[in-house]
Amino acid sequence: MKNNLKILSFLMVLVVAAACNRYKNDPGHTFFPDMSYSRAYETYTTNPVFTDGFTMRLPAEGAIARGTMPYPYKAKSFDEQVKAGLELVNPIVVSEQVLAEGKAQYEIFCISCHGELGKGDGHLYTSKLFPAKPTSLVEPYVQNKPDGEIYHVITMGSISGLMGSHSSQVLPQNRWKIIHYVRSLAR
Repeated sequence: MKNNLKILSFLMVLVVAAACNRYKNDPGHTFFPDMSYSRAYETYTTNPVFTDGFTMRLPAEGAIARGTMPYPYKAKSFDEQVKAGLELVNPIVVSEQVLAEGKAQYEIFCISCHGELGKGDGHLYTSKLFPAKPTSLVEPYVQNKPDGEIYHVITMGSISGLMGSHSSQVLPQNRWKIIHYVRSLAR
């Protein structure tokens, strides 16, 4: 019995040693190929694994993208807008480069409504494609607001609902640069 155990142990060591090799680019023997090499489905192809047949899945409800934090202030709330104005501080120091980048972002996202000089006379309003005159960004109403409050309006949209949220289009650091540029328009 002891002899059989020794032979069996020796054979097991031999089998394990045979499965190993020194080459990192060669995985050696594959004992369960169906588990080692799973079939990948292309994003927009049908998939028999799921009942709806779609391969691309929606993220789980409440999922947060890696490296981001959820925005802590609610939309369409005056109190939340004021709170954001008190708590959020512009982390970007104003410089010529920041103003140039803010201007470039303004020209992409803001100029069509607020106009070239921020007076609310953009193309969408002057061509009568938008019924209400956008807020002038150079008047004291906006210029006297703290940076955090303006950031909140860009992120969540205005309380009136005339300006929608731009959080999916404008990166957070670019929102702060736009604020610096808007401040420079009034000077």
